[in-house]
Amino acid sequence: MERRVVVVGAGISGLLACKHLVEKGFDPVVFEADDRVGGVWNHTIQSTKLQNAKEGFRFSDFDWPASLQEKFPSHSEVLDYVESYAQHFNLYPCIKLHSRVISIDYVGESFGEMKTWDLWGGTGTAFSSRGKWHITVLDTETNAAEVHQAEFVILCIGRFSGLPNIPELPPNYCSEVFDGKVMHSMEYSDMEKSAAAELIKGKRITIIGSQKSAVDLAVECAEANGIKYPCVMIQRNPHWLLPDNGFLMSLLGYLYFNRFAELLLHKPGQNILYWLLATVFSPLSWGISKFWEIYLQWKLPLKKYGLVPRHSFLEDMSSCQIGMLPDKFYDKVEEGSILIKRSQSFRFCKEGLIVDGEDKPISSDLVMLATGYKGDQKLKNIFRSSVFQEYLVSLPTATIPLYRQVIHPRIPQLAVIGYAEGLANLPAFEIRCQWLVHFLDGIIKLPSIGAMEKDAARWETHMKRYGARNFWRSCIGTTNIWYNDQLCKDMNCNPRRKKGFLAEWFQPYGPTDYAGLADQKH
Repeated sequence: MERRVVVVGAGISGLLACKHLVEKGFDPVVFEADDRVGGVWNHTIQSTKLQNAKEGFRFSDFDWPASLQEKFPSHSEVLDYVESYAQHFNLYPCIKLHSRVISIDYVGESFGEMKTWDLWGGTGTAFSSRGKWHITVLDTETNAAEVHQAEFVILCIGRFSGLPNIPELPPNYCSEVFDGKVMHSMEYSDMEKSAAAELIKGKRITIIGSQKSAVDLAVECAEANGIKYPCVMIQRNPHWLLPDNGFLMSLLGYLYFNRFAELLLHKPGQNILYWLLATVFSPLSWGISKFWEIYLQWKLPLKKYGLVPRHSFLEDMSSCQIGMLPDKFYDKVEEGSILIKRSQSFRFCKEGLIVDGEDKPISSDLVMLATGYKGDQKLKNIFRSSVFQEYLVSLPTATIPLYRQVIHPRIPQLAVIGYAEGLANLPAFEIRCQWLVHFLDGIIKLPSIGAMEKDAARWETHMKRYGARNFWRSCIGTTNIWYNDQLCKDMNCNPRRKKGFLAEWFQPYGPTDYAGLADQKH
């Protein structure tokens, strides 16, 4: 039986999947729509920097260059690092650039037959003698389409690109009534540096959004136009954002990213002892969250500008909503080159935007929508089968049910890397890729479909408990070590990665702790 594997996307998760596949003796083909590797790092605005300290955002077996002194590298430095990884491990021969995957279609067993399966794919193994995926690929240079076949597909298409989330408004209040220009932050980040600078220069700009892309855009616009044309930010739900400070990131690690910190939280599949400990220690978890809220309100003028979030710091941590403030953000607010307005809704008018409680419009030449992406819809759209589409996105109140955040129990011979988030995505994607290639190589045996669905449901309940209204982000943040433990056990690797009792329980876990899992068995 052939074991052809296709990887869709050459971002960080796609490169990791490719590298670990090659190490296991596979000969993968990676289709990438862009003209270079790097994924979302090819589509960021000029001022964006890495939100994690570089020590926590690295490949386990490939360090940052010694010449790079910046603790939070720029987006171009991150892109250089990712490209160096692909070059170092000789991944380029596997990668086909300018190749956009339009759709994938499973050809083999009927859906009626698949519904009778007790085991994933009918056998519980990665490859089936009957099933194949047909992958339709568009060459973006020649505009010619070609269908490829593979026994296994790994989707590494990311959720923060490609399909922007555009707010829906009534016809009388939508962007068509506005005389100026409206664009999503995705369009702006795709522009050349000089064209982007020309676009915003001398413009009255309004930005809708409160997350990382919104604050980065605001600073970029404020630096271009100053107080003469202040940038207006409309925020519905502010989030807890950290100052650019290495000490704070280290402190965050000791309070959230070690085993003791995870004892304070209830975890999916925990035994009665862990449940009791989490229940007893829950006031301490609440206290740590309050400490950060009080500190940030002391450190930053959040109350002055009405930017104190209504939710807890723990909720943002648990839903991967914690971000880094760009340099001098509040300096720009203080000088008046950034103006902030809180509003639960807005509507367009001829002159610009009207927000809650104000009759006078915000006069604008350009409105930028930093309103995120429809990651679930993007994933759904790549499937030709309406049945598989329904499996992925069945209800708006549910996450995409992925076993180990990698495999859908009802979709055979396919894996998804990069949909579920982490507070540091690179190391999170790497251990999932290691787990996946162990499965592809026959080392890991999956439980029954019913057991996988039950496990996925437990993780969804956990995300709803701590991530609250943002559970849909499928974040594995504050219970990352517990999650990684399950993957290590599946791979028959020791989940305890530190040397010594104190280090194991109180030292933050990082990417290098999970290096070389294939060589470190029980």
